[in-house]
Amino acid sequence: MARKKVNLAWIANDSHRRATLKKRRKGLVKKVSELSTLCDVKACLVVYSPHEPLPVMWPSVPEATQVVARFRSMPEMEQSKKMMDQEGFLLQRVTKLQDQLRRQERENRELETTMLMYEGLAGRSLHNAGMQDVTSLAWMVEMKMKMVHERIEMLRAQRVEASSQVVPAAAAPPVEGPVPVMKEKTPMEAAMEALERPSWFMDVMNPNDSMIYGGGAGMMQPYIDHTNPWLDPCYLPFK
Repeated sequence: MARKKVNLAWIANDSHRRATLKKRRKGLVKKVSELSTLCDVKACLVVYSPHEPLPVMWPSVPEATQVVARFRSMPEMEQSKKMMDQEGFLLQRVTKLQDQLRRQERENRELETTMLMYEGLAGRSLHNAGMQDVTSLAWMVEMKMKMVHERIEMLRAQRVEASSQVVPAAAAPPVEGPVPVMKEKTPMEAAMEALERPSWFMDVMNPNDSMIYGGGAGMMQPYIDHTNPWLDPCYLPFK
């Protein structure tokens, strides 16, 4: 269970105030002892009480006297640096709370103006709006328009920059696996490949076209052996 936050104010009940003093003083002694041990610094604690003739000093009177003497030997500006009394502490808290209040009021005002702007866009009439509301609304609309223009300019700059860049050509995809090695053909393989070409077959099927040299009256006719009927192109075998 979380402990209830204590109100920093003077305790009117005398017995309650004395009990709180003893309890808090014991806690202060523990904190100073931990600070001195963990950080290896010289520290002391002196607490006066209106109900006790002698103050409570930690760790001892001689050690506390040495720490106080060292503190007084420092320059006055160094002694008062970051020093704060009860009045200064309260003023600091008041200033902090005032800043928080102003920040919260500004946030609430911005939310109200945003709601008014959305209602105006939805069709609500703004004739009944006050001068402060209209002024805040005009300021918000101007800020929104400025943000839109800045966004447009940024997108244009990005488009110009993208168009100015040269896109490199796509590289050929890498060939997976071993690269085949072209084997040199032998003379016999080259001759066989030449015999298998379609042009050789057409030359055999049409020998007259390939054996004509020149034209006109001096045309040389191909030699045909009529003694062998199987070589005569005019020979038609009987069925």
